[in-house]
Amino acid sequence: MSNHGMAAVGWDRAGAVARIRRAYDLELFQQSGQGLIEQLTGHLRRCGESAGRVLNWSDPRLLTAEAAHELAGALPVEASAGALAGRFGELVELALARGINLHDPRYVGHQVPAALPLAGLWDGLGAVINNPMAIYEMGPFVTAAEHAVVGELLHRVGWGPAAGADSATAGTTGGVVGPVAGGGGIVTHGASLANLTAMLVARNVALGGSWERGVLAECLAAGGKPARLVVQADAHYCLARSAGILGLGTEQVVPAAVDERRRMCPQRLDETLRKLRREGFPIVAVAASACATPIGAFDPLEAVAEVCERHDVWLHVDAAHGGAVLFSRRHRGLLAGCERSHSLTWDAHKMLFVPALCAFLLYRDRGNGYRAFQQAAPYLFDPSGPDLRDYDGGLRTVECTKRGAALGLWGVWSLFGPGLFEDLVDVTFALGRSLYEKLQAADDFEALHEPECNIVVFRHIPARLRGATPAEVGAFQLRVRRRAIESGETYLVPGSFGGVPALRCTLMNPLTTPGDLDQLLETLRRHGQADVAA
Repeated sequence: MSNHGMAAVGWDRAGAVARIRRAYDLELFQQSGQGLIEQLTGHLRRCGESAGRVLNWSDPRLLTAEAAHELAGALPVEASAGALAGRFGELVELALARGINLHDPRYVGHQVPAALPLAGLWDGLGAVINNPMAIYEMGPFVTAAEHAVVGELLHRVGWGPAAGADSATAGTTGGVVGPVAGGGGIVTHGASLANLTAMLVARNVALGGSWERGVLAECLAAGGKPARLVVQADAHYCLARSAGILGLGTEQVVPAAVDERRRMCPQRLDETLRKLRREGFPIVAVAASACATPIGAFDPLEAVAEVCERHDVWLHVDAAHGGAVLFSRRHRGLLAGCERSHSLTWDAHKMLFVPALCAFLLYRDRGNGYRAFQQAAPYLFDPSGPDLRDYDGGLRTVECTKRGAALGLWGVWSLFGPGLFEDLVDVTFALGRSLYEKLQAADDFEALHEPECNIVVFRHIPARLRGATPAEVGAFQLRVRRRAIESGETYLVPGSFGGVPALRCTLMNPLTTPGDLDQLLETLRRHGQADVAA
């Protein structure tokens, strides 16, 4: 709007600036922040004592209407700091009262943890200072923290020395299997983006000119057959999405056969790759899982890697959930062979217990991180500072603006050390085993697999359902779950086993006790009985 136009509507610049300054008022910030800490402390205490509902179930339409109503209840910005801080507290209480309480030990649902509270404070610090990470200049310390943590994770995978060692010089290898130039990595907003980026790199390696000329042109040049992506049959759906996004097409996703424990079968994988090579199909990558979402199965990575090396195929490991076992002396064998892969996804916002989102994409050869994208952006990337290339994250991620997602992990690690992560893995995996043993001992529950981690899938089968059809048994599981979660007494998720609905638990609160697991089974029994009476 021109100055003349602003004058025509009577714009009061001084008044606008005064109102803006009020929104930035530090007294208001301090009062609201102190109140927030008190409210969160009380909330976490109540959750830990199971003093409320796990899920505060509301009809989504009614809850949206309630949220919309609050938008109309804003105070004038000129109100006192006390009044505005009070309004802030009311809105916080509403958000806490209407959400799901992952810090309640009765929460045994999705692979989302009861996050370490102190990690949340680091996230809050990052949000307030708001240092984005496309380029080093805009987020110097959050970039440094990310690089330090990446170095430590690479060390645990087996792709580099401990953080602090100099690995600044690295190049790219010409082919898929070649000399290692030193590991590298980046943080992304979630494993879906990490897996997508890894598949993009693998596509660009397998189909060398696909970034510039497109997938179709490269496939035609290679003989006309469409490129295939081989994916563990139980892998997360984001890998099939990646095939669609990258122009490969979801119909070109080849499921890798699994064994009776739902782990990728190396022998069948070898047969699949041999057949694809014989028929002239370019192979973008093999994507293995550690662990796969449905029942938490860990693929035998040593044997899988051997097959991929034999066929000169990129191996990616989706270790979003399972990467944390590398901290555990008891369980790290589940990832044996991961160092032979070319790329690996690892979520800190799962088994390292920091808030969402904080996902790592790691490469065995750090130069491959630069094979995802080719772009020119002189307003961002300064050619006069080539040494900063490794610290300008925008060169290697889908995101341009990216929050300092690793700050919480860096902060917790700097406070407590890596031993805490070993304890978190060991305790939650032991809880998974405890639940399995309780299911085995109960005549009205059926454990559907022996868990390798903290994911357990089972069914509740009371006496009246013995001999029922699979459809009847499956429908009962879904009804009982719905009753249980809407009651607020627990939270677990639906699953499937053998094509029949089941119940699925992930033990993501390390403060859950075996007694809480006993209560879970009793809750399901009670709601199962209520279903009969309905």
